[in-house]
Amino acid sequence: MILKLFIAFWSLISVSYGQTSVVDFCVADYTIAKGPAGYSCKNASKVTTDDFIFSGLDVKGNTSNLFKFAASGAYDLTLPGLNGLGLSLFRLDIDVGGAVPIHTHRVSEVIIVMEGTIIAGFISSDNAAYFKTLNKGDVMVFPQALLHFQVNVGNTPALAFVSLNSPNPGFQFTSYSLFANNLPSSIVEKITLIDEDQVKKLKSIFGGTN
Repeated sequence: MILKLFIAFWSLISVSYGQTSVVDFCVADYTIAKGPAGYSCKNASKVTTDDFIFSGLDVKGNTSNLFKFAASGAYDLTLPGLNGLGLSLFRLDIDVGGAVPIHTHRVSEVIIVMEGTIIAGFISSDNAAYFKTLNKGDVMVFPQALLHFQVNVGNTPALAFVSLNSPNPGFQFTSYSLFANNLPSSIVEKITLIDEDQVKKLKSIFGGTN
């Protein structure tokens, strides 16, 4: 049943990208620098079946980090055939007590829970929070560019898959943006109202300076 749900989920994302193209595909050419619109197309005579294949979503990611989660998957740097197609697919592993910290992308996202129990949610631009406990088979959407998160609230590791409507969606984690930078701690204090000593402590945790 879960496999059927996942196939339907991926199919929905795949057909939802409405941009019209004048070519069948544009496999990424990694020998040419990437531009704002993505990679240039590889010469069609050099395209192979392997350009459209990615393996590894069956392997748990390395969750040995501060937040005890891992994200790994298929995007334009790991699956050249995704270039220009407007989608990517990631595996999320969240250990017991772990979380995907609040973050944002420049695109929209859909998540399906495969194992475990998580609380997932997002915060709208008017600061309303939308969150719910999700179990195996549940799906949730995160609108474009809004802050969102996932927390494992179960007694077992959680597994989920997410798809985003970009071959390179970008990830910006709020905690790292605030405390892994080189802004003076006094400025971070003023823009967050967090005590400067605490700011310095957080900078030491996340690798920031000043």
